[in-house]
Amino acid sequence: MWRLRPVPFSGLPGWAGDDHRAALDAFARHAVRPGDETYRHGAIGISPQNLEPLFLAAADLPAGDDARGFFEDRFDCFALADDDGQRGFVTAYYEPEIEASHERTARFRVPFYRRPDDLVAVGEDNRPDGWDPDIRFAQANADSSLSAYPDRRAINAGFLNGRGLEIAWVESEADAFFAHVQGAARVLFEDGSLQRITYDGKSGHAFTGIGRLLVDRGEIAPEQISMAAIRRWLADNPDHARPLMEENRSYIFFREAPVSDSADGPVAAAKVPLVPERSLAVDRLLHTFGTPIFVSADTVNSARWSKLMVAQDTGSAIIGPARGDLFMGSGDAAGDRAGSVRSPADFFLLVPKSVRFDPDKVVAP
Repeated sequence: MWRLRPVPFSGLPGWAGDDHRAALDAFARHAVRPGDETYRHGAIGISPQNLEPLFLAAADLPAGDDARGFFEDRFDCFALADDDGQRGFVTAYYEPEIEASHERTARFRVPFYRRPDDLVAVGEDNRPDGWDPDIRFAQANADSSLSAYPDRRAINAGFLNGRGLEIAWVESEADAFFAHVQGAARVLFEDGSLQRITYDGKSGHAFTGIGRLLVDRGEIAPEQISMAAIRRWLADNPDHARPLMEENRSYIFFREAPVSDSADGPVAAAKVPLVPERSLAVDRLLHTFGTPIFVSADTVNSARWSKLMVAQDTGSAIIGPARGDLFMGSGDAAGDRAGSVRSPADFFLLVPKSVRFDPDKVVAP
């Protein structure tokens, strides 16, 4: 059982040395998200209504005020602890930047697609009998029935051809694939213009990590697995690269978004721009977006990681109360930092003082 156990801020490893102002700025972004954006109440028990006045207070805090004191005065701290001694785990992700063309050419032949009009969200009100509750998208048919949407292999084979859904064309199928895994990308067109594309739905099939497949099949040693190692394998095995990627049946669709500030990441699930090294992807069924979470990881890029993060994104592979994905930024350098992150970590939730939790509150089996 995972439980929440109260701990003093002084008990957080590295808390005193963190840049609390950077965390506060990321937290304050929730005060200016779109007015119609409401957050789901995570099962851990932090209500969006508990966080709303704190977002506003953070946005109003003058630059010179005590950011560390803001968190210590308004929140209580709880460690996520497992009865069996299991620890949390972090990986990292980034926003790729990829050369692209507005038109298909001899060089640029791999498309990014907009969301098709026959892709619909699946919920409790329209889920067909017998469908797995994890299926969130499907194909709407002419008779109003739903069926499984064609998967990555079918789309690669041309299912969406001729529908005018192409946003951009890129050169490398592997680049496109990893943009799908990350859920966003910045595309740099030949005319020098820069366009951001962000997640706008998926085929509905379960995500399959090809890194795990390569480890299970003995292609890459477990201790050597990383995004760079997977890329090398794809480049070294061109005849097997596409079939391997197609074993991940999940296919991502995108929408265009402006790049208003090149220092910001994409607008992700919480509908605020991600902040490099401060935005955390979490299990949205458990955590409420906007929750501050202090992460103490053993090794991130050969150093200890002790930073106050903010829950601002999610991902299909991010499951469990103490599982997180660190957003590292945009471009190749961020990709280098993100690609090898796989570390045990301890998670500490900052819970608004308006929330009352019993000691040792159970939050997950």
